[in-house]
Amino acid sequence: MQTCSINLSSSISNLKPRNHRLLNSPLLPRLSKSSVIFQPLNHVSNRRLPSVCCSSLNRKLGDWISTPLPAPVVPERESDGLEVRAASVDSAGEGDVAPEKSKLLETLLLGSLFGLWYLFNIYFNIYNKQVLKVFPSPITMTTIQFAVGSVIVFLMWTLNLHKRPKISGAQILAILPLALVHTMGNLFTNMSLGKVAVSFTHTIKAMEPFFSVLLSAMFLGEMPTPWVVISLLPIAGGVALASMTEASFNWAGFWSAMASNLSFQSRNVLSKKFMVKKEESLDNISLFSVITIMSFFLLAPVAFFVEGVRFTPAYLQSAGLNVQQVYTRSIIAAICFHAYQQVSYMILQRVSPVTHSVGNCVKRVVVIVTSVLFFRTPVSPINSIGTGVALAGVFLYSQVKRLKPKKA
Repeated sequence: MQTCSINLSSSISNLKPRNHRLLNSPLLPRLSKSSVIFQPLNHVSNRRLPSVCCSSLNRKLGDWISTPLPAPVVPERESDGLEVRAASVDSAGEGDVAPEKSKLLETLLLGSLFGLWYLFNIYFNIYNKQVLKVFPSPITMTTIQFAVGSVIVFLMWTLNLHKRPKISGAQILAILPLALVHTMGNLFTNMSLGKVAVSFTHTIKAMEPFFSVLLSAMFLGEMPTPWVVISLLPIAGGVALASMTEASFNWAGFWSAMASNLSFQSRNVLSKKFMVKKEESLDNISLFSVITIMSFFLLAPVAFFVEGVRFTPAYLQSAGLNVQQVYTRSIIAAICFHAYQQVSYMILQRVSPVTHSVGNCVKRVVVIVTSVLFFRTPVSPINSIGTGVALAGVFLYSQVKRLKPKKA
């Protein structure tokens, strides 16, 4: 497309304005001589378009000017493009740094929670075992642990560390079976810890996946895949091998640990079967807090009628025990008992159930090794192999569950 060239120069003086009064009006600005040159667009040139030249001319124009002068053309648009792109790169860089920092902080927080989970579990097992060795009253000890946990829960609610849930009557009825099996599970665990070594109790508790698969098939209709069944074989074989060579083995401790597995996995099945999904006011931590309080009220009458009031200073002194030492270790064990379960639920809110299961398997390894070193438990090579095979089976089970195809 060709364009013409229009020059506005002194020839403007030939134009006769219609109104000479407007020409001489002081309100009009004095404009300078302008020259606007339009060149063909198909002409390749590095010059900017259009080109505006101004020279001073103190001549007055008339009312032929009906619109204001156009705004000056912004020079060098190419440089603007470069500046915009540079700014976008800087902003993109800042956007990449923020997610990386948040991801790093989340990873550090998750790692800290796993560390606290393992640490609280170690201290609970050590101090709890020390008290149960000199004070063989597992019902009373379990009641004390629930009592201390209830106090911690009320402090959390009072100090607004966690929002106090609103519990309805229907929720209490739904939670009651969970609280009952939760109470039994912890009671049987303490009974086993009082009878056999800590390492052997946790080796038997590696059988939890077996009870989980069995109860899920019986009550939920979730039939296991062949790979899941195969993964259970090393668990059962490892526990059997460790039991045959365990120095502290006795049937009371063995069946108590087995009953603990049955109780805890029944709790998981009941939570799936009876808990209503629309009850959104209870998260995992609130649910555990409510169960802790209910467990205390369920077990306290049983402890009173079965074992009596044995945790008094007079009774402990008559038994030749150090009252301050027993009280201190019992309270520390109770605090760690509640803390590690709270942290466990906090972790479960951040990771998948399969990842949580793997972390629980690692936790059991850490507790077994620590207890063996602390209590100097005699462990034979065959016993070590059996324990290792059982724990390896638990890890294999968790991986098989991860690869299990989801239902449509």
